[in-house]
Amino acid sequence: MAESKDSRLARAGVVGYNKPKRTPSHPKKSHIVVAKVGDTIKTIRFGEQGAKTAGSPQAGESDAMKKKRASFKARHAKNIDKGKMSAAFWADKVKW
Repeated sequence: MAESKDSRLARAGVVGYNKPKRTPSHPKKSHIVVAKVGDTIKTIRFGEQGAKTAGSPQAGESDAMKKKRASFKARHAKNIDKGKMSAAFWADKVKW
């Protein structure tokens, strides 16, 4: 199956597999990705809409924000380790 022919890509509005995209109009989730590992393909929505703690570390970031970031990574470590087929992996990669 060619990438351009897969209806899941068009339905999600992404340009290709494993290419996350913001979804500002979605009521709850902030991003979507069509994940592909081998022959397995899965549409994953992830991230809290409007999360203020997300994003890469900023210069002068407060200690509280650093702790929130570390807590997220520790709390979801098992799920992040599952790889590209888990929402936690994508949230860690894109938002945190």
